[in-house]
Amino acid sequence: MDYVLSLLLPLAQGAKVTLTLFAITLALSVPLGLALALARISSWPLLSGLVNGYIWLMRGTPLMLQMLFIYFALPFVPVIGVRLPDFPAAVVAFALNYAAYFAEIFRAGIKSVDRGQYEASKALGMTYFQTMRRVVLPQMVSRVLPPVSNETITLIKDTSLIYVLALNDILRTARGIVQRDFTTTPFLVAALFYLVMTLILTWFFQNLEKRYAKHDD
Repeated sequence: MDYVLSLLLPLAQGAKVTLTLFAITLALSVPLGLALALARISSWPLLSGLVNGYIWLMRGTPLMLQMLFIYFALPFVPVIGVRLPDFPAAVVAFALNYAAYFAEIFRAGIKSVDRGQYEASKALGMTYFQTMRRVVLPQMVSRVLPPVSNETITLIKDTSLIYVLALNDILRTARGIVQRDFTTTPFLVAALFYLVMTLILTWFFQNLEKRYAKHDD
């Protein structure tokens, strides 16, 4: 028991890295995903096509590969030629990747709103942006909460991929202790950290869904 307690502090330090990446990724990918969704349904074929290609690329290739490309290959790309430090490289990779997934979720949510509501808003003299802000997006939020919840929980687990950039998150910290002490107990404690975080997220989104369900009623 004393050994397990001794693991809590170093793993908590790793959890800070994990949660920091998680929070920054959400803060960047959700608004970017919404912007991409609106561009994806745009009446401009070129813009819609470019965004569709971007989403296909991000969803069709592994997140770890994207992260390694941004960290190792980006400096050799003409015009860019910038090498990002390990944590910013991870943030960029995660934000760009998850924005693509959120974009498809938001696009489906927007498309689910009855077309007649667009026509009614237009008849009331609302602009496109007013219609989106006052009519479409509020309805979209309640409809996309379940898939957004799933994607958010996946994100907290995907943060473990940053161990390839030698960032001391929960998993890499646990692995270091395992190699030092020759016991798998740190992995079990690390699993508990992830379970607690996903439990909190599940509870949060369940309550959020109930709140929106009451509002819709």
